[in-house]
Amino acid sequence: MSSFSALWLFLLTGFAAQAQQAGDTTSVSCGPPQARMMCVDLDGRPSIDEPSGPFTYQWQMGDGTTLTGPVVTYCYKERKNYVVQLDVIVDKTGEIRRGQKYIPVHLVEQDVVDFTASPSRVRVGQPVAFAAPEAQLLSCQNVQYIWDFRDGTVVKGTTAQHVFRRAGTYLVRFSMRGYGSQACVASHCVSREIVVEP
Repeated sequence: MSSFSALWLFLLTGFAAQAQQAGDTTSVSCGPPQARMMCVDLDGRPSIDEPSGPFTYQWQMGDGTTLTGPVVTYCYKERKNYVVQLDVIVDKTGEIRRGQKYIPVHLVEQDVVDFTASPSRVRVGQPVAFAAPEAQLLSCQNVQYIWDFRDGTVVKGTTAQHVFRRAGTYLVRFSMRGYGSQACVASHCVSREIVVEP
């Protein structure tokens, strides 16, 4: 067997070994949802020459919003990339130090490992709709989306619909795997609880 064939076989078997199996609760540890972060915490104090103060801190948040204060928290309404500008006013003289600091806020360029389930409480035989419209792994290629409903059924795709045939509480898993670094091959997954009543 050539070294290339051996490497390809290793990659294939390595990927299969990482694959999540239906009903398997040990091979993959799923963390909490990694949704898009829409809020930022900013601190302008480290960038200012304190002996010249006191100051008024003025933040241009990049969406038309202006905030004041040395430390601010702000939540954006749209998922875009913004540039925040910090202007500083010297209280004694009224001098405005424009563009004292520029901070890029990337709300689009984020890994997102999250999904929705509707409804999350059903009766046996009632369908549940699953969707992951924003899920992405930016550094990975050919990402696969895998749903494990924890009742022996595994399907692929960014959306799925499933009917549970038995009552119980199911910790449904949504996994993402792609090609690229080792982190891409490893499972990125999240779980949400679905309660199925008789």
